[in-house]
Amino acid sequence: MQAIQWKTNQLDLIDQRVLPFQEKIFTCKNIQDVFFAIKNMVVRGAPAIGVTAAYGLVLALQTNPTKEAFNASCRKLLSARPTAINLKDAVHTMTTALGDDLNPIRAEQIAVQYHRDDLAMNRKIGKNGASFLPGQRKILTHCNTGSLATSGWGTALGIIRELHRQDRLIEVIANETRPFLQGARLTVWECMQDNIPVRMATDGMGSYLMAEGKVDAVIVGSDRIAANGDVANKIGTSLLAIAARYYRIPFIVAAPSTTVDPQTRSGKDIPIEQRPAREVTHIRNQAIVPEGLEVYNPAFDITPAELVTAIITEEGVFEAPYCFNP
Repeated sequence: MQAIQWKTNQLDLIDQRVLPFQEKIFTCKNIQDVFFAIKNMVVRGAPAIGVTAAYGLVLALQTNPTKEAFNASCRKLLSARPTAINLKDAVHTMTTALGDDLNPIRAEQIAVQYHRDDLAMNRKIGKNGASFLPGQRKILTHCNTGSLATSGWGTALGIIRELHRQDRLIEVIANETRPFLQGARLTVWECMQDNIPVRMATDGMGSYLMAEGKVDAVIVGSDRIAANGDVANKIGTSLLAIAARYYRIPFIVAAPSTTVDPQTRSGKDIPIEQRPAREVTHIRNQAIVPEGLEVYNPAFDITPAELVTAIITEEGVFEAPYCFNP
């Protein structure tokens, strides 16, 4: 499956807001379309956001190749999702490689290579993670970290795919991941597409499943990893890490090196995106709470480094104490 497809002067994205009930393409023809797609979670997952942003800057230069317009486009994209560091990495990669030569053709070449590099990193993450986990495995995962969240294959789900390829996956349990239901709608769909044995759990079941021996490893992705190893990931991740520590189950974070932010000293320095209340109060446009109720809706939480068994990137397996220097 290709969630991101570049076609010279337009970017086609699988619209993740409507999966699995509809398989619909959202077409971006300018920077505003790309901003909307990232902001409104047509595309989501830190690596996929980064790749989308890179192509967005190509579209921006195809429309207006002036320095002023390009800088404005960069600022606009950076404001779309503040937590995911891959967005910043993509913009930095594009601006650094282009310099003052704002050639749309050159920009396209850089973006295409950025896309290819992310896919290659995903494959390596899968192999590194599978090597770290011996024997047969029952994996619990949270949110969506597969082909829909990356250039393809996936990070945490990439490890799960590799375990399945090696006939070492007993079952993957996908948390539903409220409120956007990335696990229920996207991870389950991806697993079923690939005939990976999958079962869904609600977000509050993790501790029970660990206590019952139904989980022997937790693998999640990340939207930003601080220099000290603190991990920003989908809301609810830290609950799983706490439970995994209590039950002495490995808690593994899988992400490309582009998700590591050495400039951010700790999780306290990571901005946490606050999403609209309606995402919590409604499901498929149907209200599920009394009208007027106030809710919390942080998109991410911080898992302290001391709860993380290993951070796995394309470069290898990192274990505590973590120190990702600039």
